[in-house]
Parts: sequence; C-alpha cells; structure tokens
Amino acid sequence: MIMSSAGCSSSTSLLEKDSLLRDLPASGTYKVKYNPDQDWDFHLDTAQSPVDVELVLPHYRARNQPVDHRMSMMVCNDAGSLKVKVCRPSHRSKFYLEVQSESSDVTVWLPSDFRGQIHYSGRAKYSAGFVNRILENVRLNEGVYDDVMEEDEVVVCTHGTIAFRMWDTQTRAPENSRKENLKRLFGCGRKAPETAIDWDFLLD
Repeated sequence: MIMSSAGCSSSTSLLEKDSLLRDLPASGTYKVKYNPDQDWDFHLDTAQSPVDVELVLPHYRARNQPVDHRMSMMVCNDAGSLKVKVCRPSHRSKFYLEVQSESSDVTVWLPSDFRGQIHYSGRAKYSAGFVNRILENVRLNEGVYDDVMEEDEVVVCTHGTIAFRMWDTQTRAPENSRKENLKRLFGCGRKAPETAIDWDFLLD
C-alpha cells in the first residue's frame, strides 16, 4: 500500500470498513501479532486523547502467516499528540505503519535497521540518531517500487508537525540524543544523502 504526500487520505475507506475497531488504551506497550481476519494486524483509533504507544514486532513468523506478509499497523486520532515507537527485536519482521490525524503533532521512532520507504505530508524533522543510522537506507516520498513488499514502509498524514527518531535495535531503547548529537557534531555518524532537509533538525 503506497501513498504519496498528496494522497494521504486514500486509506480512510479502510478505516470505515474495519467493523471491529478495538477500544484500546491510548498509551502503553503492545505486542503486534498476525491478524488475518482484520485489515490491520494492529489498529488504534482515538478521538482527542494523546497517544503514546510502543508497538513490539514479533521475532518469529506465525504458523499461518504468509512468508511475504508485512506486519500492518494503523494509529489514528483527531487532535491529541501522537507518539509511536516501532520496536523490532528481529529484522525478520518487515512492517507497514500508517499514522493519520487531522492536526496532531506526530513523532515516530523507527528501528535502527529500518530499510524502505517513508511518505509524509508537509515537512518533517529528523533527529541526529535517525540521520546517523537510518536516513541513508530510506527513500522519502518516492513512487511505487515492485519490491515494496520486501521493504519496510511508513506513511504519516497530519497537518501538525512531524518528527522522526531512531529506536536502537542494539540497546532496545530510544536513541541516546546526547550521544547521537555528538556523533553528528564530530562527524562520526554516517554521511546523509543529499535530500531536501531542514538542517535545523537537531531535536532535543
């Protein structure tokens, strides 16, 4: 499923079709499991509540899960802030994450071994850890590729601010901002590709 920044509303029909939306708490840690009977393996939809969740991907493939299946996750709300951490203990679990809101400020932590596409509306800011460890393996707001199902993919649609950070697969924790900023400052981090980035990105 691909959406460019100009087509971020195209998946709302899926939201309407999902007749079994779960009334989940808007904060906490959730283990994402293969759910063949639903449109999404994980689906959280709230109205005004701030969202702060950790989504832990499985380190194994479920018995009936197709080999090429990407774990699919949808997180939505109308106006409260949105914070989503994707925690991946094993690179075997490819994923598709979609975050939708009318006006929320959205922050997404992606695993340091992320490799794939990111689509977002408006402009985004990137943490030092994201630039050091992830950015060179990302295609930003590009078109459809034939091998997309073999990659990770993220879509973020909001009129609020968007920020991407790194979840460290080695420490299994969010990035150490001070450490990653020092890497950038002293040139120890990986060189970022030439992209249209607002280089006032260094997030606290």
